[in-house]
Amino acid sequence: MALTTFEKQWDADVLVVGAGPVGLMLACELKLGGASVIVLERLTGIDQTVKAGSLNTAAAEALYRRGLLPEVLQEQQRMQQQFLAFRRQRHPHAAGASGPASAATQAPKLAGHFGGRWLNADLVDGTDPDFAAPGPAAAGAMITQQAVEELLGRHAARLGVEVRRGTELTGFEADAEGVTVSAGGELIRAGWLAGCDGGRSLVRRLAGFDFPGTGPEITGHQAVVELTGSEDLRPGWNLTDQGVYVFGPAPGRILTVEFDGPPEDREAPVTAAELQASLRHVSGADVTVTAVLSATRYTDNARQATSYRAGRVLLAGDAAHVHSPFGGQGLNLGLGDAMNLGWKLAAMARGRAPESLLDTYTAERHPIGAWVLDWTRAQVALMRPEPRARALRAVVSDLMETVSGTTYFVKRISGLWQRYDLGAGHDLGAGHEQGAGHDLGGGHELTGRSAPDLALSDGTRLADHLHDGRGLLLDLAGDPDLRARADGWPDQVRVLETRCPDRPGLSALLVRPDGFVAWAAGAEHADHVDGRTGLDAALASWFGAPRPAAATARAPGA
Repeated sequence: MALTTFEKQWDADVLVVGAGPVGLMLACELKLGGASVIVLERLTGIDQTVKAGSLNTAAAEALYRRGLLPEVLQEQQRMQQQFLAFRRQRHPHAAGASGPASAATQAPKLAGHFGGRWLNADLVDGTDPDFAAPGPAAAGAMITQQAVEELLGRHAARLGVEVRRGTELTGFEADAEGVTVSAGGELIRAGWLAGCDGGRSLVRRLAGFDFPGTGPEITGHQAVVELTGSEDLRPGWNLTDQGVYVFGPAPGRILTVEFDGPPEDREAPVTAAELQASLRHVSGADVTVTAVLSATRYTDNARQATSYRAGRVLLAGDAAHVHSPFGGQGLNLGLGDAMNLGWKLAAMARGRAPESLLDTYTAERHPIGAWVLDWTRAQVALMRPEPRARALRAVVSDLMETVSGTTYFVKRISGLWQRYDLGAGHDLGAGHEQGAGHDLGGGHELTGRSAPDLALSDGTRLADHLHDGRGLLLDLAGDPDLRARADGWPDQVRVLETRCPDRPGLSALLVRPDGFVAWAAGAEHADHVDGRTGLDAALASWFGAPRPAAATARAPGA
């Protein structure tokens, strides 16, 4: 519909479309950053369609840094009990056995899977320092997408985020000053619009984002059903001559993959007859689906917006990239987008940073999204029921049974490999002249990586100091001059003097609000003038110009 422009104050700094996990996470990050935000959601409640079932390490770490890990682990415990109930149902005699706990009564030691091939957690190289860095979030978590949405909804409510459910966006117009949105029969004016409205994003389509990629070649179903004849189904992932099926880990949960092209009508309701026919075809078992509790179709359509920003409109989560669900990367990727974008957009909306700061959102997140698309494409290739794919799968399986191979796959699945390029010569453009020509990261190996969850001498951990969404300057060498360099950003950067006995070679760390290291110094550089200049440049680059009084207190690099 056509919109009419009008003169009025903004209703919010940012409008977020979509109250799924990504939209809620983004809204919370915006609120922590001082921006006013309204979330629009067309549904009146949480979508109960079966979706993601776990968080990788990177996503669990993000929630941990906002104080939400206890809720995550509580939900994981509930899911593990559900899993054990399913195992006992499949192995009724093992449940009452005496002696050591049987496989049916133990929670699984999960390390993820690739193309339906489970990774043996016992083969992971536990001495790899990357596995120690995330602290309590290192293992990720088994948790449904609905549970993540519920806990983020509670988090949003505590922060005072306004969520308007049952309010559907129908159109918008963007101009140089802001965005005017039509939703729920009214016009809403905001400075920025963030589309977190899923793979079929209306925001993406109306804004005209390029969305190239590869088309679908498979038909997949995922559902929770009631069925008879399940005794003939093997639990877990199973490759057959007709495709792939999964049974479990929760009672009634099924997944099928058929490699004979995409569905004729992806929008049509998923029926019991359709699920039954697919499961029978792929598994060969004479099962009967008697009730459908939740069901969805999916394909291997893999597309990604060429940029995550078009003027005052931005995309995050599935609105920015779509792919098959294999490997469980979608929810995790979207939460990472929200953490990266939230503090930057809040700084922009509140006038604390130039627009060039938003350019780093696409620059940092687009390569990770592209990797996820290829990661899912590779899994589809390995699961195809044809001789060449099966031969390749055998080779990959051999690699996955080695310590180095398992460690590689687990690190990739967990997100521990992710790093942003914040190296030498990084310059965010106008207003950041201090950054030009300097190594903003201090030349340290931690630069651009997710900050290690350091155990500090006061009994706290690094994540405990990130709950409020501010940056953190950590002084581990008792250096008052270093701490004074953050005086110009009192509302944006928390300064903490402490010690870290486990990292004697680290003297200082500047952590961005999203938990990534912007600058670091080793003990050998504690008094190095160029390193201090790098800190000054990093502070100005990521947090804007300092307050004038602090800026004139000393010459740059003094």
